[in-house]
Amino acid sequence: MAEVSPRSRPQPFATVIATALLVIAAPGVSMAQNDLPPGAIAADKTTRPAQGESSGGLTADLMYRLLIGDIALQRGEPALAARAYYESAREAKDPALARRATEISVATRQRALALDAAQLWIELDPSAERPKQVIASAGRGANGGDVADSDFKSQIERALAQAAASPAALADAFLQINHLLGQEPDKAAIYRLVAAVAEPYPNVPEAHFAVALAAYNTGLKDIGTLAAATRAIDRALALKPVWERALMLKSEIIARESPAAAISFLNGILKTNPDMRAVWGALAELYVEQKRYGEARDVFRRLWDQNKSAREFEFGAAALSVQMKDWATAEELLTDLQRAKYGENGVVELYLAQVAEETGRYELAIERYGAVPEGDRAWHAKLRIAAMLAKQKRMDEARAYLSALPAVTIEQRVQVRQTEAQLLRDNGDAAGALAVLTQALAEHPDQPDLLYDTAMVAEKLDKIDVAEARLKQLLDVSPENAQALNALGYTLVDRTPRIAEGLDLIEKALKLSPEDPFILDSMGWALYRMGKLDGAENYLRRAMTERPDAEIAAHLGEVLWVKGDRADAQEVWQSQLKATPDNALLLETVRRLAR
Repeated sequence: MAEVSPRSRPQPFATVIATALLVIAAPGVSMAQNDLPPGAIAADKTTRPAQGESSGGLTADLMYRLLIGDIALQRGEPALAARAYYESAREAKDPALARRATEISVATRQRALALDAAQLWIELDPSAERPKQVIASAGRGANGGDVADSDFKSQIERALAQAAASPAALADAFLQINHLLGQEPDKAAIYRLVAAVAEPYPNVPEAHFAVALAAYNTGLKDIGTLAAATRAIDRALALKPVWERALMLKSEIIARESPAAAISFLNGILKTNPDMRAVWGALAELYVEQKRYGEARDVFRRLWDQNKSAREFEFGAAALSVQMKDWATAEELLTDLQRAKYGENGVVELYLAQVAEETGRYELAIERYGAVPEGDRAWHAKLRIAAMLAKQKRMDEARAYLSALPAVTIEQRVQVRQTEAQLLRDNGDAAGALAVLTQALAEHPDQPDLLYDTAMVAEKLDKIDVAEARLKQLLDVSPENAQALNALGYTLVDRTPRIAEGLDLIEKALKLSPEDPFILDSMGWALYRMGKLDGAENYLRRAMTERPDAEIAAHLGEVLWVKGDRADAQEVWQSQLKATPDNALLLETVRRLAR
């Protein structure tokens, strides 16, 4: 959801929240996320001489500064604009210009300049209350206040009370509050604060929405917070029934417990409100998350049928067709998109080339990869041409082609070597692949991708000492590399008696990447090697759910077979043999156990 607070920010920013809410609450001001108040952008009389002063009395320098301020705002450079207005106010001794400099500085989070401008404003207009609020709020920040501070809560409450004079301003303030508090790391504290300041406004739907969103942003990891989020969003919708933004939030809250229930909820909304495009989009997203690609594609096609100019929906349907391996439909839609010149540079052409490759039309794939225009995708397309040559058993040609590629950067040179090694591996020449990678490492020592690939090839050649050495070298370079930890851990578990040592490495990898299906697979295999069959089955089923894969299927089937669930084991194996009938590990496992 767009409203969800960012996961990480440089440092807390509780100190300007109340001030920002006061800006939002000002008459006639409505802020969208990250926007300046419209009053700070539109040129008005406050950028001109004070009342009673003629423009002819302005110095050339002052006129220049005012012009800089106006142009800077038009160009989206508020920091420059705020400084120009501050200097203009100081020269002209104009409180209106000082006010303008202050509000822009506050809205764009320039704390030091906001303090200077507010102080100047007070000097020019001692009766003004607003600059005193700015100084008080920013001054709190210097003393290290945070969302748990009672004074801070009082400032928020005063800002909301001031906004209450205008229902629209109050609603806008509540819609902004979670965004403005987004830099605070303690989401539970934010939730408690928002719930407390919203309590005096039981008939304001946006207040209940703010509470629900704050609760949602905690992660809804406990039943109490989930129930509170549900109550708040239901209250918001009771006050404002057909509110798309709230309906979307409710679906996300429901999805935390049951994606299927969220899908049912969204479908129910669309039966009575079929024109809610954002709800259709949320439904498609949930379908994709649940790997229900056909239903997601149906949603995109429906949206495109309703608006043939909205090519993004056609592209969504095309991309899902590729995911579903419905190559005919994908090619039809992508060809239409290409005729319409849709998309970022080369994206449609690259998809069309992939379709040709997947359908075995390698010469057409070479033609299409070659047609990808220069840009970010062109280099990848060039590398794929070598793969198409290799698939036609033209290995010498493929290697000569790679050698001739104009690899300019170190990254490109590494990728050329990786591609060559992969082509050799795919053609059964693991020793040749190791030689290529070893030479590449001599040219680019400590390059992480080369270290990893070298280890993987060495392991296939039973050179376990080389694989271990390269992976340890990679971990020296990148200690928190989850893939390297997992690869070394799995190698130790699968190929040596050092199972406990391998398990320790896999556990570290899992902490870094808890949903990675291949790390889950390694954990399951380690537990199996230790005789812990139930735990092994649990991890392997999770891995298989995340990513149906031949090697994961081989491991899960073996665990089930040993447990005596042989029908289930056969079902797991056969499901993947249909998709990948030539996977060596899967074939070896089936032959070894099911003969």
